[in-house]
Amino acid sequence: MSKEPRGLGKGLSALLGEVPDADQLRKPVGYVNKEIVGTRGRQENTADILRIPVEMIEPNPFQPRMSFDQVALEELAASIRSLGLIQPITVRRITERRYQIISGERRYKACRLAGMTTIPAYIRDANDQGMLEMAIVENVQREDLDPIELALSYRRLIDECQLTQDSLAERVGKKRATVANTIRLLKLPAKVQHDIKVGLLSAGHAKAILGVDSPEVQEQLCDLVIRDGLSVRELESIVRKLQVNPDAAKSKVRGGRTSQELPQDYYRILEHVGKYFSNDISLKRTSTGKGVMTIRFDSDEEVKAFVKALEEKQF
Repeated sequence: MSKEPRGLGKGLSALLGEVPDADQLRKPVGYVNKEIVGTRGRQENTADILRIPVEMIEPNPFQPRMSFDQVALEELAASIRSLGLIQPITVRRITERRYQIISGERRYKACRLAGMTTIPAYIRDANDQGMLEMAIVENVQREDLDPIELALSYRRLIDECQLTQDSLAERVGKKRATVANTIRLLKLPAKVQHDIKVGLLSAGHAKAILGVDSPEVQEQLCDLVIRDGLSVRELESIVRKLQVNPDAAKSKVRGGRTSQELPQDYYRILEHVGKYFSNDISLKRTSTGKGVMTIRFDSDEEVKAFVKALEEKQF
């Protein structure tokens, strides 16, 4: 007999309760495996993340944003003390020992408030756009990049090299849907991105968590995976139940009453159709049997694969 999927009979809050164990497993991301600039002379690989001593970095004098909310900065600094800086800043080289911020001044200020002595950064000193693109593409071919570093590299190719997702997928030899799903990891809360970086959460778990919209629920699902060692399949089962009635998810987190269970056939629809659309499917049903199904897709290829399965009666 197959293992009964973990249910939400008492709501997410009952499943999670207080989850101190998850926070105890979290250690700040320090990019300790990255070079500190100046330790081996001039660094040429501008596609990689390097650690730059804070005293060697200066703000951009052309920064259009002149004021920063101090309370928000303190909150970000507290997050950095706890989790580390997840997304590095970008700087340009002025001299051998001076760097100027291109993007990320708010993160830079928060890092200083947090007491960091080195800050993870990308160095942008290549004038030739083609050379920069080749350097980043070469970087993403490496096997030691974690999923968040890979997502950041994809985002750099789109933002700095003006590539579309289609042209990016062609350059890195991946399917467009794969590239899109990797970039979507950057939409997750900092806590969840941290757990992916340090290996507490797999990319498969993260993909399932993206099936819910609420950052609060995403973080709690992440804690649940860490605490109970859920498999991806078990997590997907929980997410599908939340997708049935997204509005009820928030009340579940607050300890509210759970939504009515759907007939088993509805779960079969979510499972069979969802696998063609990265499980990004939700279904609402009233007590009278009326309802709405919503499917979100990342590419034409996903729709074509679904239509092909229908035509070949593989569904």
